[in-house]
Amino acid sequence: MAEMQPLKTIILLFVLLLSACGDPVKEQIIQQTPITEQRIELLAQALNNGQVRNANLISQYAQRLIADKPSYKPLIDEFVKDTGTQGPMYLALVDRLNTVKNQPQMFENSQALYDELLNLYQAADPVLYSDALSDPLNVLADMSDGTLPRVNSLSKSQSLAANKAQDFGTGEQLIGNPSYGSWTTGSNGMSFWAWYGMYSMMGDLFGSRRTYYNDWGRSRNYSYYNDYGRKRYSSPSQLKKQNTLDTRTKKSFQSRGQKYTSAYGKNRTGASSISSQSKSAQTSANRFASKSTNKSAYSKSSKSAKNASFRNSKSTTSRSFRRGK
Repeated sequence: MAEMQPLKTIILLFVLLLSACGDPVKEQIIQQTPITEQRIELLAQALNNGQVRNANLISQYAQRLIADKPSYKPLIDEFVKDTGTQGPMYLALVDRLNTVKNQPQMFENSQALYDELLNLYQAADPVLYSDALSDPLNVLADMSDGTLPRVNSLSKSQSLAANKAQDFGTGEQLIGNPSYGSWTTGSNGMSFWAWYGMYSMMGDLFGSRRTYYNDWGRSRNYSYYNDYGRKRYSSPSQLKKQNTLDTRTKKSFQSRGQKYTSAYGKNRTGASSISSQSKSAQTSANRFASKSTNKSAYSKSSKSAKNASFRNSKSTTSRSFRRGK
């Protein structure tokens, strides 16, 4: 992959090697960097070779949905990008790796940089990555009005009832995921979800009203990203912004004497099946979070850290639309 810039990797490792004497964490960084880089390259190969299950299902669902609802094609084509290396999730991993390699000074310390390498290594696991793709896949399922079944997830009605959640419309699985949009503060001081590019068509096609963080944060439904993948599929600065917004919202509610349940305080119910890799990743992520809650792993002294946030149903079955396992 040209964008991996192997020469810069060699230079980074050489610089680290010179300064690693007596610093075991820097020695770990030297060992982990090429391993993480190779894992992301292998994920690209798996995607290109059709070896990621939910990426394949996205392609199948897209074909069926375009045949049934051709007016949705521009939006569906955007989701098809997630089946390969041009999708926002994969590009975000590459961006984050390039930050590690080319701008190590952005990280608060060696441990923060090493933790990011480990996060990226896990995120690029093809099985875990397939789990993460269940969110865009299930958006396509919901777009089909139940013709295509959700995968790895309960039906919308079941999860809404189980979580006492508010229905934020088609595409709600992607709200809060920085690969597809961002929280924007309006002139009234309230934060609302703004979709990136073509994803904004969801509001146009399905008539979804604007989603405000005050509502979503305390009443959101299940999604893989928010309940299992957030710590792996977000950059350090994205996590920092999410935690800051959630804390600010909680304080706002408390100032009015109202109760606020954090958007990330507990897992929502909704996964009908999930890989052991996702469960293990969440456990380790929670341990890491307990050590660095509300702290950015990026260096506070780096001005460029401000720009480090990369963008860069009726069925209850977890089977494909062919009804096979």
